[in-house]
Amino acid sequence: MSERLVIESFAAVAAATPKAIAVFWGGKKVSYAELQTHIISYASTLHTDIGIRKGDRVGILLKNCPEFIYALYGALMTGAVVVPINNFLKAPEIQHIATDADLKCLITSSDFDEITHVLQGPSIVALAQLEKPATAHGIVWPAVDPTDLALIIYTSGTTGKSKGAMLSHCNIASNVHSCICELDGTANDRLVLLLPMFHSFMLTVCIFTPLSLGAGIVLVKSVQPFKQAMKEIIRSRATILVGIPQLFQAMAQADVPFWLHWLLRLRLAISGAAPLAGETLTAFGRKYWFPLIEGYGLSEASPVVSLNPIHGVRKPGSVGRPIADVEVKILDNKGRELSTGEVGEIVVRGPNVMVGYFNQPEATAEALRHGWLYTGDLGRKDEDGYAYIIDRSKDMLLVRGMNVYPREVEEVIYQFDNVKEAAVVARPDEKRGEAPVAFVVPVEGAKLQADEIQRFCRERLADYKLPREIRIVDELPHTATGKIAKLELKKLLE
Repeated sequence: MSERLVIESFAAVAAATPKAIAVFWGGKKVSYAELQTHIISYASTLHTDIGIRKGDRVGILLKNCPEFIYALYGALMTGAVVVPINNFLKAPEIQHIATDADLKCLITSSDFDEITHVLQGPSIVALAQLEKPATAHGIVWPAVDPTDLALIIYTSGTTGKSKGAMLSHCNIASNVHSCICELDGTANDRLVLLLPMFHSFMLTVCIFTPLSLGAGIVLVKSVQPFKQAMKEIIRSRATILVGIPQLFQAMAQADVPFWLHWLLRLRLAISGAAPLAGETLTAFGRKYWFPLIEGYGLSEASPVVSLNPIHGVRKPGSVGRPIADVEVKILDNKGRELSTGEVGEIVVRGPNVMVGYFNQPEATAEALRHGWLYTGDLGRKDEDGYAYIIDRSKDMLLVRGMNVYPREVEEVIYQFDNVKEAAVVARPDEKRGEAPVAFVVPVEGAKLQADEIQRFCRERLADYKLPREIRIVDELPHTATGKIAKLELKKLLE
């Protein structure tokens, strides 16, 4: 492994170009020297006051803000393992992560007081505690080995509980190196970060990659309102826009004044986290002069796996070819490699593939076999090696680019009194990509109210996981083996 670790790359850049702008945040600019000062301050306080040591798990629960970066790199400096937490989750979901990861502390803000007041186990560390002046004088930072864990990214689980994908410093460094190669990245680039920072896509592509290059991060608080976000992109002279299909669909449908073309400095747009509709790609191409390219990844692969090339043929509907140092195969259910055009499970091999799932040896053994990561996604490859995603196994939904597993929602519904059966399926949704719809059967003689079930779910699930519609039905269709026939339910929605 010849690539520098991300904390080493950042230190080298900060030493070489201290005055370069690292973060654009509203009207403020944070130089690399200033960013390094903040990071060292956070690291010193975590080490000295909180007692964080190498291997400890440190959670981060924050909205998009520069402090997220200070906490991320500060914790990594101490040798800790960072656990970025989805800030849309509710208290019971966050409690599961805190307990499962055995968090030593949770870095958060007053935005989450209602949640953190009921959490048990981790020490709650407010940003104010970390923002005080601190010095690293006398502190001997631990040596970080490439095989040491850097992150644990929790992904939605099919059993109703999320699993923590363990990513090493080597995993992250290799994916960052590959991203730099694929994007032709330079220190002159400025990458737009407007999706949630806890997302593995944002962590690698929009934080670790630019800060390893000496490039800039254009940090946008929210994509809404879109006009304000666009003003930030123009003002900071951003060059690369990273987003999900819903963002690019909105851009393709927006009225674009002719003068916008003179103001935007974007050279590239990248779509990930969910399938990009061919219609959106075509409409985007007619309206903007810079290319929109689609890629594929998953948290277990740090996360980038493939990307349509910037230079060369870009194929609509395809997620491109494997990035540098990564291999992709299509296998049948017996583990045999399939021929061109045949549909099977996508498997991935490379230095970006996770170490395994935290404290879940059985799940790890199922996902990592014979040196390959079994993604659970179905796809095919064409004669040029371009991959196409055909479907997602395990009935996963993608809501605004976020993974939602029906089983997780169903488990919550089953906790409601007098529920006999429940099934959640996807319905296409123009704004969200997909929306969960729940079919619920009451026990015999009982009556259920959809609004009461919805209220029950709202207290236990993140908003993006909530069923957008709950249908109370007398019975559900079943297959010959007794399984709920979800395909039939999807037909009912159509």
